[in-house]
Amino acid sequence: MHPNDGRVVSNFIVQALQGQPITIYGDGSQTRSFCYVDDLVDGLFRLMKSAESFTGPVNLGNPSEFTIMELAEKVLEQTGSRSEIVFKPLPSDDPVQRQPNITLAKENLGWEPKVPLDIGLRKTIDYFDDLLRSGNMH
Repeated sequence: MHPNDGRVVSNFIVQALQGQPITIYGDGSQTRSFCYVDDLVDGLFRLMKSAESFTGPVNLGNPSEFTIMELAEKVLEQTGSRSEIVFKPLPSDDPVQRQPNITLAKENLGWEPKVPLDIGLRKTIDYFDDLLRSGNMH
């Protein structure tokens, strides 16, 4: 995962680790659902092994919702950063809510995410901390 990939989790973590302000677009009340990569890979693997008659589409994701503000607070807590939170205008195309319905994945693949946000964040923070310390940002 590249530290400047433009995704909210990596943005917040890298900003916090570098002591930069954490940038929230909008008021932070919009929700997102975060799925750790190990869970996603497991879901894709199960989809590839599923019955030939099951073609999907199927949502793979985590139905647990968090506000962007909650994510920022969790990142600050887990990194120990004193970064401030700054707010910028919400882009007009930014959805207010994202929450997958994983019913088909549960029923047809026996799949649901296992890694809670706090554990996934810890692993991701450690990854980016190592990456930043090594200077290997490319």
